[in-house]
Amino acid sequence: MIRRRFEWLQSKLLTNATISMSMRSYKAAWNLWKKAHKNKVGTPRFKRKDLFGAGSMQLSNGYAKNKPADMYSGSARVLDKTHVSVPKLGRICVSHLAGFLRTHNADVIRIGTVTVSKDNLGYYWISFQLASAEPFTTAFKKTGSQLGIDLNTDNFLTDSDGNCIENPRYYRNAEKYLKDAKRTLSRRQLRAKKEGRSLRSSKNYLKQRLLVAKKMKKISNRRNSFLDELSLALIKNHDLVVAENLSSKNMLKNHALAKSISDVGWQTFVQKITYKAELYGRKFIMVDPKNTTQMCHDCGYVCGSDWRHEKLKLKDREWNCPNCVAHHIRDHNAALNILTKGQQALA
Repeated sequence: MIRRRFEWLQSKLLTNATISMSMRSYKAAWNLWKKAHKNKVGTPRFKRKDLFGAGSMQLSNGYAKNKPADMYSGSARVLDKTHVSVPKLGRICVSHLAGFLRTHNADVIRIGTVTVSKDNLGYYWISFQLASAEPFTTAFKKTGSQLGIDLNTDNFLTDSDGNCIENPRYYRNAEKYLKDAKRTLSRRQLRAKKEGRSLRSSKNYLKQRLLVAKKMKKISNRRNSFLDELSLALIKNHDLVVAENLSSKNMLKNHALAKSISDVGWQTFVQKITYKAELYGRKFIMVDPKNTTQMCHDCGYVCGSDWRHEKLKLKDREWNCPNCVAHHIRDHNAALNILTKGQQALA
């Protein structure tokens, strides 16, 4: 029915399964929005079509009756170590598949939803949602170690053992190289608009846009690699990891710190730890950050609670407790308080 209403949906490349998946995703998005906001805010703004063709499509996989459901059967299937077959698109050459097939038994894994996407660099990606009766990973052995981590912008994190991980500042370090490229992009965009030309037909603008996009993608890849390695190391070496529940959205309203907070990638880091803890049989919890920085871990005195000590400011990296005279390094003390809160929550 919907195909009759819109001419562009009558393309031979679009299957009924693709349209059905899009409608299901549309309804699921609305239900999720209603559940999250309970109709207390206005309707969401829909994402418009990308100017340069970036986007994605989903389709469900189908299996014939009385045949095994594995990665080598079905409408979307693996052909060999470097090729897959997808409905309407046919045989596609892919990378990173051979390594997966070496470490997993494809005969007991079935392919569910298939997503084909294109990014703003013009690269195509295909991802399979997989299901298996056997676990994809094995849980790590118990270490008996528990760790609290304090996330900050001065360094990336300080843990309750006193270890400090420096903030790599990928965007900040690349900003001086990006600045000129972005200025050139802005000039070419203004020139095209002034001459009444479409940005799609402006070759110089498109070349510069691709150059800026590649530089930004390199920054994103480096940050993701750093966060992946660090989150895996924390989960691998500790049975319990505790972090503070930071609201990055509210913190970004501070214009003096907004760029540094975006560069550090706290939310992405927390998401990575969360799913890796579940995947490898570890425990990761988040606690209320209230007074974790201001409270002395030794005696429980809270700075600013009386006349003896004012509240710690961002520039105060070390301080002495006026109650028990203990000397504290701000971030290490906060990490110890975070770990204590996590242990109390589990008790």
